[in-house]
Amino acid sequence: MRAVWLLPLLLLACGPIPVDRAERQCLDRAQLAAKPRGMVSAGVTSGGNATGGVRLEVSSDYLLGRDPSAIFDACVYQKSGVPPTRPLYSFPEWKG
Repeated sequence: MRAVWLLPLLLLACGPIPVDRAERQCLDRAQLAAKPRGMVSAGVTSGGNATGGVRLEVSSDYLLGRDPSAIFDACVYQKSGVPPTRPLYSFPEWKG
């Protein structure tokens, strides 16, 4: 019987989110569609051993050559149910 009250809460979690929050979440996806993101690290431990690493994020949108602006618009609409309030390129955080 306890699970009966859980179902409405789960359904609410699937609903649309406010458009401003959707825009913030979709900005990251659009940036990955524009170019890959990565990091390289190198160093030496206190024992004198060399260490290093590489981290690379590449989205399928980038590999398929999709337009970051179109990705952003579709993502915002999917998450909020309404189109974005402004174009992707007007965001100060945009680094495309």
